Amino acid sequence: MQIIINEKVDSRLDVYLANELSESRSNISNNINSGNILVNDEIVKCGYKLKIGDVISVTLENKVTSVVSEDIKLDIYYEDDDIIVVNKPSGMVVHPGAGNKTGTLVNALLYHTNGKLSDINGEVRPGIVHRIDKDTSGLLLVSKTNHAHQILSDDFKNKRIKRKYIALVEGTINENSGKIDAPIGRKSNDRIKMAVCENGKKAITNFKVIERYNNATLIECVLETGRTHQIRVHMAYINHPVVNDPLYGHAFNDYGQMLHAEYIGFVHPIKKEFMEFSCPLEEKFVSILNSFKNS
Repeated sequence: MQIIINEKVDSRLDVYLANELSESRSNISNNINSGNILVNDEIVKCGYKLKIGDVISVTLENKVTSVVSEDIKLDIYYEDDDIIVVNKPSGMVVHPGAGNKTGTLVNALLYHTNGKLSDINGEVRPGIVHRIDKDTSGLLLVSKTNHAHQILSDDFKNKRIKRKYIALVEGTINENSGKIDAPIGRKSNDRIKMAVCENGKKAITNFKVIERYNNATLIECVLETGRTHQIRVHMAYINHPVVNDPLYGHAFNDYGQMLHAEYIGFVHPIKKEFMEFSCPLEEKFVSILNSFKNS
């Protein structure tokens, strides 16, 4: 796998890859020291400071290297020879990784397409152009060809793809709308969690209030950037964590955070037609939402 640094990241090599590949920093460090990770075809140290134009070559050990196809039902909203728009349920992991080798969206997509997915992101993440968290439900855009994948990746990078999320957050937000502009990076003492930090990547979340309840607020979020856990981190940062978020707030059941990727709008990479899709909240989400409405 090759990763080209196209923007200033202000990060060490090991920290950057741990974040980008969802791997432990120790595993990344071991692979750097073993020569499995090169920068510009040269062996470097873990603390190498990345710069624009660097080409990182990655061959990880102790990592899932092949994925089996599985006959898992998919909720597909659109499909043609180039792309798929799929509604991912809460609780489903997007692609295999440590502890999740089967039962993921990728396992299901491989079966559904008979393996006809883009392979730009390697064998473990075929077709995956962007991701949402395991316990976030909603729409994902998947690529079946490398040509479509490259175009969509560029569209995501240049903010041409529109995404809207619905979130139920703790407490009452008095403002009708707001913009959170705060950089996000991996928390230094906990690799699982992200945090607002001075040396993080630029992250911008716009929100507007849909409805207020006694002790919660239903909001719509529009992302200008796509950082890991962005909405969850930003809402916790302003003291309104997503309801039932076990990582950044307070969990009261096993459903996961009340966050739903409701809408996606994009120009088709091949047909060049604007397309947009939206999907309703899951029944469990609605049930929990009603409990707050009636409290």
